[in-house]
Amino acid sequence: MSKIFDSRDPEYKSPFGAAACGAAVRFAVRPGTENVTGVSLLLRREFGGTEQALPLSPSGDGRWQVVYTAPAEPDLVWYAFQFTYSDRVRPYGPHGFDDSSRWQLTVYDDSRPAPAWFGRGVTYQIFPDRFCRLSVPNAAGMVGDRVVHQSWDDTPVWRPDENGIVRNNDFFGGSLAGITSQLDYLQSMGVGTLYLCPIFESDSNHRYDTADYRRIDPMLGTEEDFRTLCREARCRDIRVMLDGVFNHTGNNSRYFNAQGFYPELGAAQSQESPYYSWYSFHPWPDDYDAWWGIKTLPAVQESTDSYRRFIIRDHDSVVRHWLRQGASGWRLDVADELPDDFIAEIRDAMEQENPDSFLLGEVWEDGSNKVAYSQRRRYLLGSETHGLMNYPFRTAALDWLRGGDAACFRDTMETIREHYPRPAFYSALNILGTHDTPRILTLLGAEHVPDTKDARAAYRLSPEERQKGEARLRVGEMLLYCFPGSPTVYYGDEAGMEGFEDPLNRKTYPWDRQDRALLDFFCSLGQLRRHRPSLQDGDLTYVYAQGGALVLRRQLGDEITVAALNAGETAVEVSLPWPRDLAREALTFQQFFAPGGKLRLRLPPVSGMILI
Repeated sequence: MSKIFDSRDPEYKSPFGAAACGAAVRFAVRPGTENVTGVSLLLRREFGGTEQALPLSPSGDGRWQVVYTAPAEPDLVWYAFQFTYSDRVRPYGPHGFDDSSRWQLTVYDDSRPAPAWFGRGVTYQIFPDRFCRLSVPNAAGMVGDRVVHQSWDDTPVWRPDENGIVRNNDFFGGSLAGITSQLDYLQSMGVGTLYLCPIFESDSNHRYDTADYRRIDPMLGTEEDFRTLCREARCRDIRVMLDGVFNHTGNNSRYFNAQGFYPELGAAQSQESPYYSWYSFHPWPDDYDAWWGIKTLPAVQESTDSYRRFIIRDHDSVVRHWLRQGASGWRLDVADELPDDFIAEIRDAMEQENPDSFLLGEVWEDGSNKVAYSQRRRYLLGSETHGLMNYPFRTAALDWLRGGDAACFRDTMETIREHYPRPAFYSALNILGTHDTPRILTLLGAEHVPDTKDARAAYRLSPEERQKGEARLRVGEMLLYCFPGSPTVYYGDEAGMEGFEDPLNRKTYPWDRQDRALLDFFCSLGQLRRHRPSLQDGDLTYVYAQGGALVLRRQLGDEITVAALNAGETAVEVSLPWPRDLAREALTFQQFFAPGGKLRLRLPPVSGMILI
């Protein structure tokens, strides 16, 4: 029985997925009955505020079809069908007849393409305090009440103080110069983008409470150290992306200055402060808006002209200044909290300063249709971010790796691919772990999650758990490195680091104590990704997705790469077409014969291979 409509099948909708402004999109349906007297395509524009009904015409092969011209302006177009019979009218939506929901057509401006460099290599995320230190720093004279660990191997402080607060004021002394010293190591992993968590002066070790946007935190180094890092990284074809925390500042910042550390009057000290208008007091000085109500993170009013000039508009604004010093991109922390026009202004300023710079947004859901604070967002319509952090990928991959159905992963990712403009899908930051999530090895290996943080802090994977976790991790990383978008490694995952939630996931990198076999595996994957065009820009096809088995093909021209993966506990046999008589596994160099253009594979439990 023929389908009535399938938004992912070119027989019914072409081209697949999002459409550029003004593009022609063909829709077709198969009513499957002679009683239909008419079919209409119902269209509603999210931002354009218009509704339209287009009649479809019978084409003689059982189909009714129409060509729709996408709006000239970026928009979200919600569409469904209406079937007319002699005696009634029935709507048809994603869940069948009499369904009031609609499919999504993303219409985007394609005149401002994403930089070609992002996503070709690996993105490596560093929590700067914990990656590499060259000497034990002296915290004297620095903002905040800092405590420095003498031993690099200490566990980060995770217990709250006598007031029940985890102060995040313990530092290990990782530095920019330390990162520079390890650039050859990062190059060996195929790294193309170095994503640094915040590096600006702050009184916490995570530095998401910025104290001075114009100054590198002195424990990390100097502006010259930053320029050196960027310069040396570029010599190795590695770009540096900074973390921009523009929704809030720290309460001990130069701008709020709650404890009077800085000589200039802050908003908490005087209503005459030049920064007073940045914040919302009710009343001043003790009651003010703060991010998620956390009083150490006073929220900024991004609409304030002086704040926009400081961050974006001025000749030497924060965004522009650090691009001039060598940065190639910005990641926007909590992009959901930033107004659309604020993000658009950042994008404009970046392109004026460096047309080849990259803008990434932190969004945890499908960013194409995200609603935040009752407003539909425009992140991916062409004037704001180039790409987003792909948390939906992480969620779907983890579900599959821990016993879920590969078809669920495929369907989740196909929804994202259908909704995202192709440039945004290929500019996604694909992740399995970040500074905000437990270590991926722990999640994949641990048989249970202890109830108390005491127990979670003390938890170490047993040899059996670690073996299971590493097997799953290898399968997950093969998927990550073979998927469109930038494969992203959170520092230390390649070394086999463990740990539950913050700060247990932010321990120091175990130099000279890495899991060497795992590290070699990551290096091999990284070099493959770095040098294989089909993994960078190739089209994606799902060859097989059922149970624990997932087989996907990437193709660019004549170059084909196939990831054949099995996350399940039982062996799976799969057969797939192959254009040659011989296939080679990219990591082990094992050869497979494909007589008659058919490749037959047996995938053992929790295993994978990459065929070239």
